[in-house]
Amino acid sequence: MKIGILGMGNVGTGVYKILQENKNEIVKYLGSHIDISKILVKTINKDRGIYIDGSMLTNNSDDILNDKSIEIVIELMGGIDPAFGYIKKAIENGKHVVTANKAVIATYGKELEALAKEKGVFLKYEASVGGGIPIINTLIESLAANKIEEIIGIINGTTNYILTQMTKNNLSFDEALRLAQNNGYAEADPTSDIEGEDSAFKISILTAIAYGLNVSSNSIEREGITKVQKRDIEYASELGYKIKLLAVAKKYKNEIEIYVYPSLVPNEHPLAAINDEFNALFLRGNAVGELLLCGKGAGSLPTGSAVLADILSVAKSIENNIDNIGNVNHGDKAVEVKGIGNSQYYIRLQVIDKPGVLGKIAMTFGKHGISIDSVVQKSRGEKTVPLVFITHDIQKDMLDRALEEVDVYEYVEKVASVLKVENI
Repeated sequence: MKIGILGMGNVGTGVYKILQENKNEIVKYLGSHIDISKILVKTINKDRGIYIDGSMLTNNSDDILNDKSIEIVIELMGGIDPAFGYIKKAIENGKHVVTANKAVIATYGKELEALAKEKGVFLKYEASVGGGIPIINTLIESLAANKIEEIIGIINGTTNYILTQMTKNNLSFDEALRLAQNNGYAEADPTSDIEGEDSAFKISILTAIAYGLNVSSNSIEREGITKVQKRDIEYASELGYKIKLLAVAKKYKNEIEIYVYPSLVPNEHPLAAINDEFNALFLRGNAVGELLLCGKGAGSLPTGSAVLADILSVAKSIENNIDNIGNVNHGDKAVEVKGIGNSQYYIRLQVIDKPGVLGKIAMTFGKHGISIDSVVQKSRGEKTVPLVFITHDIQKDMLDRALEEVDVYEYVEKVASVLKVENI
C-alpha cells in the first residue's frame, strides 16, 4: 500500500522513523507493507537528521495528489494554507487522508467530512488533539454508546509546562516561557499557545465529535495564561489548588458550555497532577462514568504514533472493504451553545493597606449578589497589599459589573487577576 506525505518536519520525521523501525509489527497487523512513495518538502537537500532516499523527495504537490498509485495522503504541514487546499484536492481525487492539522479540522472539518463521505474515502485526524493520546477514536468508537456529559482537558503542552515551572520552581511567567522555548516546548512565537487559541481549536474538534456541534474556535470564550503571576500560583497553592489552562465542554440538558480558561483545579483532582508537557482529558459519560486519558501531547514520536494508528486503521478498512459511513453524531439543533455559566472565581486585588478596605469591597460584592467563599489578606509592611477572594457560584457578568465599580475606588490600586475555579 503506497502513501504520500505532505511535510517532513518534526511530526513527519517521527512518522518516518516509526514506519522504518516498526516494519515487522505493521506487516503482522496488516499482512502487507506500507511504502512511502513521495514526500513533499520545501527544500530537497535539507539535513533532517535521518536518511531518506532522495528519489522520494519532491517540492511539487501534484507528484502526490495526482499520483493514482498513492491511496493515502498524510498531511503534516500545519497551518491552514496551503494544507487545506491539499487535503481537499486529495479527497476530491479519491484519496484517503490522515492529518494532524488541528487548525484545518477545527475550521473546515465539517466541509471535509462531508466531502470525504461523498467521495467514499476516510478522513482521519487522531493526532490533531492530544498528541499520542487516543482521545478521538475513544470518543467515536469506545464511547459510542455513551452520552458525553463533560470533557475537561489540559490539551496544550506548552502552557502546562510553563505553569508547572511557575509552580514547582517559582519562576515568573517570562522565565518559564523562555525555558519552554529553550527546551523546545514553545515556538519562537508562542502566541497561539499562551493565548489559548491552540486549545480552542482542539476543544472545537472534540465538541464536534462528542456533540455533533460545529462551533467555530473564534467564537469560543477563551483566555490565555499571560496574566497568571507567581503570586496567583502561591495563593492557589495556599487555598488547595493548582492553576491549569483548561479546555472545557459540558452539557446541561439543552445547553452546552464551551470555553478555554486558566482555572484553579482542586489538588485532589487527577488533573492537578498533570505536569510539564503532558496532556490529559477527563471525560464523564452517562454509562461509563469518569475516565482520565493522559500522555504526551506533543513530540515527533507520540504524535507520529497517533498518525500511524490512523494510517493502519485506514489501511485495514481498505483491505476489508469497509466504507466511510461518516460521523453518526449529527447533534441536537435545540441545544444552545454558550460560554462559562455559573462558576466560582478567584480574584486578586492590589489595595492600600488600611482598615475598612476589606469590608467596603465585600459590601460592594454583596450589592451585586456576590457571596464570598474565602478570603486571604496578608500585610507585608508595604503601602499596597494583595487581597484575594474566592467567590461562591456566580455569573461572570455579575462579577464584571462588581469589579468595574471596585476598580475605581481610591483604595484599590488595580484588579490584578481573575481566574476561574473549576468545580470538578
